[in-house]
Amino acid sequence: MSEEIKELEAAEAEAAKYEAPGKKKFFTSNRIEVICAVFLGITALLTAWATWIGSLHGGNQATNYTKSNNLAAEGNAEYNAAMQLYLSDLMAWNTAIDYSIDAEVAEMKGSTEEAEIYRNKMETYINQNSSEIMTEAISKMDSDMVSPFQVEGTVEKYFTHSNELIEESQNLLEEGKADNAHGDAYNLVNVIFSVVLFLLGIVGIFKSLPNRAVVLIVAVVGDVLATIYMCTIPLPTGFNILSFFGIG
Repeated sequence: MSEEIKELEAAEAEAAKYEAPGKKKFFTSNRIEVICAVFLGITALLTAWATWIGSLHGGNQATNYTKSNNLAAEGNAEYNAAMQLYLSDLMAWNTAIDYSIDAEVAEMKGSTEEAEIYRNKMETYINQNSSEIMTEAISKMDSDMVSPFQVEGTVEKYFTHSNELIEESQNLLEEGKADNAHGDAYNLVNVIFSVVLFLLGIVGIFKSLPNRAVVLIVAVVGDVLATIYMCTIPLPTGFNILSFFGIG
């Protein structure tokens, strides 16, 4: 043990030969040890923070993907139901048109009573078989229209709810992708912090003071750059650290 101390003192003495007379050394053995201890603690805390936030992003990603899949399935089901309702209204209108034609033919034959019967059938059939969307569209028809589906926005109303669900599903999917990217970024930060911890851990292995100083500087620079990069990565959506303590 005494031989190692002598070698370390000899290395420091050799390095002192190249320093300007009267100039105090910034990197001394004690200072390097203190700086290493400080940055080891800071880096360990930052690593724990990055791991925690990365895991929260991973949880949000899984949640958003699950919700997105559920909403997409619900939206597709609503789309199919809307299509069936649309086709049902279309068939009902076609049947009503047939009654209308029959009424016109009866009118041409001079059979007013028969024509009235067909008109009553048409009105009753529409009232019993048309949806609220088609009923509303019929009330908005003008003389130039031959179908309620010509009324602006009528067809779109059938698929409004399904489109909203699918759009919400797509938004959640994009949020999940963003959480995945942010989680990967935090994993990269963890890798850099691991390298920094490794460098700080091997500083004491080097006997030459200049070599120790170089390794320490590289570790500190990596630590600072990784911290700056981590600060640019968004926190998870709705993150509030106080909520984990039952405050927020």
